[in-house]
Amino acid sequence: MNQTLTIATRQSRLALWQAEHVKARLEQELGAQVVLLPLSTRGDEILDRSLSKVGGKGLFVKELEVALAEGRADLAVHSLKDVPMDLPEGFSLAAILEREDPRDAWVSPQHASMDDVPQGARIGTSSLRRQVQLLARRPDLDIQPLRGNLDTRLRKLDGGEYAGIVLARAGLVRLGLGDRVRQAFETDAMLPCAGQGALGIEVVSARQDLIKRLSVLIHTPTHRACSAERAVSRALGGSCSVPLAAHATWAAAGVLHLRAVFGALSADGARTWQAEASAEVHDAGAAEALGVRVATMLRDQGIPQDLALG
Repeated sequence: MNQTLTIATRQSRLALWQAEHVKARLEQELGAQVVLLPLSTRGDEILDRSLSKVGGKGLFVKELEVALAEGRADLAVHSLKDVPMDLPEGFSLAAILEREDPRDAWVSPQHASMDDVPQGARIGTSSLRRQVQLLARRPDLDIQPLRGNLDTRLRKLDGGEYAGIVLARAGLVRLGLGDRVRQAFETDAMLPCAGQGALGIEVVSARQDLIKRLSVLIHTPTHRACSAERAVSRALGGSCSVPLAAHATWAAAGVLHLRAVFGALSADGARTWQAEASAEVHDAGAAEALGVRVATMLRDQGIPQDLALG
């Protein structure tokens, strides 16, 4: 590959780390010359409102997709959890890389775990998924929105605005901040969102030559697990306005186990519905079929149809 490849990326420190990671892989494994195109996105700029009220996670990828469509960039690197379940026409996920620890992390200067936090304590989180699961576990807490990039969120915590915050552990580890994690939530206590911990590479669909070359970065076990998770979310209209978690693990050789949690908030607190299933999975189609099966199991439990839009 002789031509220079340009990676579109958000400007946050974590996004730049992710882009640099992919850059190094491409240089090492394809012998490519790679440059970065840092861009500001609407999701980074709107910090006074929750994502569910201003357009969802797609706000983090739109400007990068414009750069791809205009030919200013060849590929975009995303946290897969920020990528909408259905990409706009003309765009494709060319690769999903091996994921970091997908668990959520408890971060607090004073409290070693969430169980140590006193009643009424103010807890910060960026997602409805986390909010529902936190309240289902501790209905006495004051869960408040927390926007901004990772450094901004930590700065607000250290400034005393929250007793603790919940973040994706992967981002902290990638930036060398793993020592800030006081507790990693096991998945039976806090199920991650679809794709959490994985990186996705988006390209223009017509760039079949590039898609073929980028296939060297695909981590097949992660790709199939995330395909199952994203299929659950897609089937249930997963977005920032739907408190939905989905996480798949390999139970045995070729056997994928998928668990999903759907939540709802009301004046009475939080309620959750859960479903899980396993299947032999040897390709992406089988993984997606497993995801649809688990989504159907959730629907059959009578989850609110005004929330599940799929």
